[in-house]
Amino acid sequence: MTDRWRVYANLATLANAVLGVGAILYTLAGNPRWAMLLIAIAIGFDGLDGIFSRRSAKGPSAFGRIADSVADGLTFGLAPAFLIGFHGGVAAWSPWTTVALVLAGVYFAAAIARLTYFTTHAFQHPYFLGVPTPESALALIVALLFHSTPGFESVSPAGVLVGVVVLSVMMVVPVPYPKVRRGSVLRLPMALTAAFATVALVPLQFFPAPGSPLYLLSEVGAYAFLVGVASYYLAGPFTVPRSPSASGPARP
Repeated sequence: MTDRWRVYANLATLANAVLGVGAILYTLAGNPRWAMLLIAIAIGFDGLDGIFSRRSAKGPSAFGRIADSVADGLTFGLAPAFLIGFHGGVAAWSPWTTVALVLAGVYFAAAIARLTYFTTHAFQHPYFLGVPTPESALALIVALLFHSTPGFESVSPAGVLVGVVVLSVMMVVPVPYPKVRRGSVLRLPMALTAAFATVALVPLQFFPAPGSPLYLLSEVGAYAFLVGVASYYLAGPFTVPRSPSASGPARP
C-alpha cells in the first residue's frame, strides 16, 4: 500500500525544486524580485517536506534525504548564486561583475559542501551544523533588498558581496543551529519572519514608486524581515538542545 505521507513529501520536494528553477529563469530574465519571492515560497515547501516525511509510517528515507538535499542545492544554492552573479546590466554592478561571479561560485560551493556533509553524516545530529541553506538564502534576500536595485538603504554591491562571503562561511563552520519545529522558542519568531518576507516581497512585484504606500509597506516588511533573520543567526546557537534525545534527525 502506498504511503500517502511519503508521496506528499516527495511532491513537496518536487515543488521546492520547480520553484528553484523558476527563480533561476526569472533572474536570467532580469526580474530578481520574482526570483526572491519564489525562493521564499520554496522554503515553505521545504518545511512541508520534513513534516510529511516525519508523519510517514516508515519515517524519513535515505532517498527522501538525498532528493531533499538535491532540491535544496538547486533552490537555496544555485538560485541564490544566480542572484549574486547576474544583475541584468545594472550600471552599479558593472565594475563588480567578475567579483560577483566568483563569489557566486563560492556561495554555491559552500551550499553544496554543507548539503553533502548533511546527507552523508550530519543528518544524525539533532541540530544543524552550520547555518541551513534556506536561512542562508533568506539572509541573502535581505541583503539584496537593502543594498541592491532598488535598495531601501542604498545600492551597494560591495556591501552585498561582503555579506555573501560571511554567509558562505557561516554555512560551513561547525556552529550548531536549531531546527525550527514545535516546541522551539524560535518557532513563532520564524513564522512571523516568513510572514514579513511576504509583506516585503509581494508589493515589490508591482514596481511601486519610492515613497508610495506599497513601497513603504514593503520597506516596513523588509525591516521586520531583517530582524527575524538576524534573530535566527544571533540567537539560534543558544537555543540548540544539548541532549541528543531532545529531537530527531535534522533536515537541511
